[in-house]
Formats: sequence, structure tokens, C-alpha cells
Amino acid sequence: MKHSLLLVPTLLASLLAATPALADMQLANSKNCMACHAAAVKLVGPSFKDVAAKYAGQKDALDKLSTKVIKGGSGVWGPVPMPANAQVSPDEAQKLVTWILAQK
Repeated sequence: MKHSLLLVPTLLASLLAATPALADMQLANSKNCMACHAAAVKLVGPSFKDVAAKYAGQKDALDKLSTKVIKGGSGVWGPVPMPANAQVSPDEAQKLVTWILAQK
């Protein structure tokens, strides 16, 4: 019984650590990001892992990509433009981009 009780804090910590990642995936789903993007493979747009790799270490990446999420863009990943996403607030865009940039 003692061993089971020792696992409870570890299990709770794991669940709490995973919650932000799940919440951000839920946000990406709710804002239709997953219609064109996937975590690890190219769909219509680049994978989130490819975006994270391309912008790794760039100090302005969060602001640049948050603006692109809202306003859309073209030419960086090929001929297919990314449409504007007016349904995404600036706070949501920053949360999404922070999560995307953390993909490995």
C-alpha cells in the first residue's frame, strides 16, 4: 500500500505537466489549425515540427508567427498561402505559437 501512495504524487505531476500540451492541441483543433497542419508530417501546410525547426533560436519568432497566424501569409513554405484566421485572438495566437515552437 505504501508503494501505491508514493506513486500518486508522481502520477499527478505527470498529468499536470501534460495538461498544457493537451490544452494547446485542443486549441489548435478548435481553431481549425489541424485542417492544414499536423504535428510531424506536412499536410497542406508544414508540420509543426518543421515550423519549430525553421524558427528555432529566432528571437522574433513568437511575434512574427503570432501575427502570421492571425493575418495569414504566403511564400515562406511554397505557393499555397496560409489564410487569415480572424477567429484567433492575439493571446490565443501566442499560446499556439509557443506550443508549436516547443515541438521537437
